[in-house]
Order: sequence, then structure tokens, then C-alpha cells
Amino acid sequence: MFDRRKFIKSSALSASLLAIGKSGIANILPDPLQPVATKPLVISTWDFGIAANHAAWEVLSGGGRALDAVEKGVQVPESDLKNQSVGRGGLPDRDGKVTLDACIMDEEGNCGSVAALEHIEHAISVARMVMEKTPHVMLAGDGALQFALENGFKKINLLTPESEKAWKEWLKTAKYAPVMNIENKLYDKASPTRLPGNQYNHDTIGMLALDAKGNLSGACTTSGMAYKLHGRVGDSPIIGAGLYIDNEIGGATSTGVGEEVIRNVGSFLVVELMRQGYPPEEACKEAVMRIIKKKTAKSKEIQVGFLALNKKGQYGAYAIQKGFSYAVCNENNQSLLIPGKSYY
Repeated sequence: MFDRRKFIKSSALSASLLAIGKSGIANILPDPLQPVATKPLVISTWDFGIAANHAAWEVLSGGGRALDAVEKGVQVPESDLKNQSVGRGGLPDRDGKVTLDACIMDEEGNCGSVAALEHIEHAISVARMVMEKTPHVMLAGDGALQFALENGFKKINLLTPESEKAWKEWLKTAKYAPVMNIENKLYDKASPTRLPGNQYNHDTIGMLALDAKGNLSGACTTSGMAYKLHGRVGDSPIIGAGLYIDNEIGGATSTGVGEEVIRNVGSFLVVELMRQGYPPEEACKEAVMRIIKKKTAKSKEIQVGFLALNKKGQYGAYAIQKGFSYAVCNENNQSLLIPGKSYY
């Protein structure tokens, strides 16, 4: 039997798609190449995300909460002394002080963060405590340290001999202002393969998890830009910039030069684009293009990447430069590393 209401709806949809055009349709329709994933699932930035995902998977595979999983997961690179861009062992600011930024967000929209935190190994756990034990979202500097110590965290020296040596070498030719994306330049002379954003040169770890109940949470943690001005804060502890979770839609996180992510409220933008119907990868690409369009010349010299996961378990990433990778862990594969697409 002819259904007039269905016909009207169908005609309206067809008219809308014709008005949008082929390129627009590709942006708003679900990605047909990526099936809806089984839960649970965890994804994170860079190759060291594989080890971090393994730790998160211990929680998720046992039916645990996504929030617990992302906290446990990013603690791995925070404790990795070989990783000079996250947590203990991170490269210091221009004054020789290692300062950490981190944030965490759960399925209910609760969030907590710390900025410019010194002497504490697991900044992500302090961020979670800010979320759960205070009426605030962010604590910074000495106040964040005081809060951590009052709540049982141990004060340690975050500056390792290796990072101190690198800092002293930098001091020989250092300028008063930090060099943008100095992490890239550290490796220029060592090897031509160590290009911006590749597996030898990465920074922040951002992690997104979808648990067995279908709830999302995320975490982001870093020691920030090497040899930055003391007190500099990047995107990693800023909700909406380095991380954003909307349990109805999905989550997103970022990596790279935080100033550009902050200027575009990057992770919030990615989630809102997914709300409009963009698949995760296309949402990340659009966020990257916003940065490139605003600062085309500068974009050729820096790296920014976004990683996204929607409520259906579909995921994707996009970056300015080649070399950005992300790790995926689910019941089928716990050590999947995917090369992200890029503009350049």
C-alpha cells in the first residue's frame, strides 16, 4: 500500500542530498568501509599507544569501566623513562623543569585536569582526583602539586639524566623564546628518517575507550613542548582542545602543537562534526583543514593530528604531516597500529 508519509520523507531526503551534492554527501553519510565495531574497544595516539592499550584492555576485557581503562592505559607512557615527551623522563622547559599537563573525562561529562604540574609521576591520576574530589575542573602549578601531595602522591624528580643531558646541549645555542616544534628539530641531524610526526618523534598520548556497556571516556597526558617557556600550557589539559567526550556522539583527542589545537578548540570541533554526521576520519580531516586554512604557511612546519571514536565503535584519524600513527585494541587484535592519513 502506498504510504504518503514515507513518500514525503523519502522525497525530502532525496532533495536534501541533491542540494548538498556528491562531495557533501560523502561527508555526512556513515563510512561504509568501516563496520560497526564490537565492544569494548580502546584507541590511542602513536606507536607507544600499543603498550598503553594493553594496560587499558586489562580493564575493558574484564567488563571494567572506560574511565578506569584510560587512566590505567596512559599511566604506561607516563612511567616510561625512554619516552621523552610524556610524564617522567620528559624533556624539560627552558629552565630545566619538567612540567606535566593532563586531563580526563568520563561518560557523564565529568572532567578534571592539571596544568604545569611538577614532581608527580602520574599526572593523569591527579587530574582524575581533581574531577572526583573537588568542585573544580583544573588545578595548575604549585596548587596542583600541593593538592597531589595532600592526597598521597609522592614527590619525585621527573628529570632523568638523559633528558637533562639533552637540555644542557640545547642550552649551548638556546634563544630566550622556545622554538616551535623543537621536538622535530632534535632529530634532524641524527637521521633523515626522523621527520616531523613519525614513529621516532611524537609527543602527547591521547586515549579513547568504549566499554562493554557502551560508555565512552578519554584521557590525555604529556610533558609538553620541549624547552617551552616556564609556565606554558598546551592543549592537553584543556577540555575541548586536547580531549572531549560526548557519550551520545563520541570522543576525540589531539596530538602535536597545542597552540593551534587550542585556537580551533579542536577536539570539541571533531565531536561536533560527528554529531552532524561526519565519520570519525572525515571529522578529524575537517578539523585539520581549519588549521591549515587559517595558517597555511605555518602548517607546513608543524604537526597536529586528531583521533576520534564514535558511539558505534567506528574510529579514524587525520594529521597535517605524514607519520602520525594510532593504535587500536579490541577482542580481535590487541596490537593493531594504523598509519593515519595526512594533508602533506
